[in-house]
Amino acid sequence: MKRWLAFAPLLILIALAILFAGYALRRDPHVQPHALVGKPMPALSLPELATGTATPIRAPSDGPILVNFFASWCAPCEVEHPQLMALKAQGVKIVGIAYKDAPANTQAFIGRLGDPFAARLVDRDGRAGLEFGVTGVPETYLVGSDGVIIAKHTGPLTPDAAEDLLRKAR
Repeated sequence: MKRWLAFAPLLILIALAILFAGYALRRDPHVQPHALVGKPMPALSLPELATGTATPIRAPSDGPILVNFFASWCAPCEVEHPQLMALKAQGVKIVGIAYKDAPANTQAFIGRLGDPFAARLVDRDGRAGLEFGVTGVPETYLVGSDGVIIAKHTGPLTPDAAEDLLRKAR
């Protein structure tokens, strides 16, 4: 009987490994939560990057906007930046939210790569990201003129992904 007690921790460890392996094999890593899609955008005010003045995040009544969470320390954000510049050139309104980033670093990032944003806001502590359900940067939300989140894209925007988002706005 005492021998079985000596093996109990090992048996428990093996059982847990089987349980976690079974979960990991059934879980699709490409499934992304879209909990806020179809719901109103969180009513938040964040400091403006240049002035520090609290500014509400809101969709204009004349059309949809993209809300893009990014950071200067995020390599995929740098990869997606040319696509954001292309969207700005097409007349798409983008609200940029610097997620957990120092304002000086954000300004240097925008200064180096160009400024695609109609508004530049700072989410220094990540609370706005939590409200939106951000799982990592970059993430982009399509918000309708009524303030309802139409779609969410996780990861760097590609031309195809941007077109898909904009198609959902029509």
